[in-house]
Amino acid sequence: MSDRGRQVLAVLADGQFHSGQQLAQATGVTRSAVWKQIRRLAGLGLEVEGVTGRGYRLAAPLELLDAADISGRLDPGAREVPVDVETLFEVDSTSRYLLDALPADSIHGRAVLAEYQSAGRGRRGNRWLAAPASGLCLSLGWHYDSAPASLTCLSLAAGVAVAGALRREGCPGVQLKWPNDVLVDGAKLAGILIESHAQGAGPCDVVVGVGVNVRLPEQLERTLDRRVTDLERVLAPAAPSRNNLAARLINALVAMLKQYGSDGFASFLEAWRELDYAAGREAVLLLAGQQIAGRVVGIDENGLLVMAMGEELRKFSSGELSLRIVE
Repeated sequence: MSDRGRQVLAVLADGQFHSGQQLAQATGVTRSAVWKQIRRLAGLGLEVEGVTGRGYRLAAPLELLDAADISGRLDPGAREVPVDVETLFEVDSTSRYLLDALPADSIHGRAVLAEYQSAGRGRRGNRWLAAPASGLCLSLGWHYDSAPASLTCLSLAAGVAVAGALRREGCPGVQLKWPNDVLVDGAKLAGILIESHAQGAGPCDVVVGVGVNVRLPEQLERTLDRRVTDLERVLAPAAPSRNNLAARLINALVAMLKQYGSDGFASFLEAWRELDYAAGREAVLLLAGQQIAGRVVGIDENGLLVMAMGEELRKFSSGELSLRIVE
């Protein structure tokens, strides 16, 4: 999205009507260029209304990300790292943006957020979809001088941290679905993706990517093949401040990454089990073209999924599989 698109969105962010002429004057472009940007914003899933004689407005006001605002809300634990907050208008992926900086630059404590990701990343090559300024797309880089014993459980620990941040934001009934989904009432609210760059058992850089649905446009929701929700519905009548939520998430993730480096997953295991949405439910594992049915028992101390299949208990690592709950 061009800088012109950002300028147009910044004017429309108040949710009020603005004529094409007003938008052109505010952004320094022609009315034709304004129209092109509005069409693109709408094409990306943003709900833009046009009324003859009144102009254009968003279906609801929105809050643009502000790095200084987010930084000012960080707690002492994050400030002592220190965390460097960067906000982008558009990027292919906030996680890829950080990983591309390696090995030339340090990504330790770098928090990157974007209003729009053109190729947001999810597990198993899936995309994380979000209309411009409708969600929270956050990636946090971290460096360990010596790789923790098991990085495979880091997404589970991150889930505990994200759930805690959402609860502190007032979000009720947050649960986790193995290995990286954050749910409310069985609908997906947020997702987590961990990517790492390591050299054997030596130094290790990780990027924790978090996507949260804040206000999911209806037209985008209709394209998804699973139940989803957003904070606007969960915390009706209004979604929380995205800048405040971003700071909460960064604070929680920094604390988690510090603790994980010293204690590993053991200190997060019981908290994860208490939030386990799937435990006791019938489910299907999709694995290498196969469908494996059973009842979810929970997770073991190594973060492996434990399923009962008849009289047999089997364990699975996250890898290239997907867990579907039978509702």
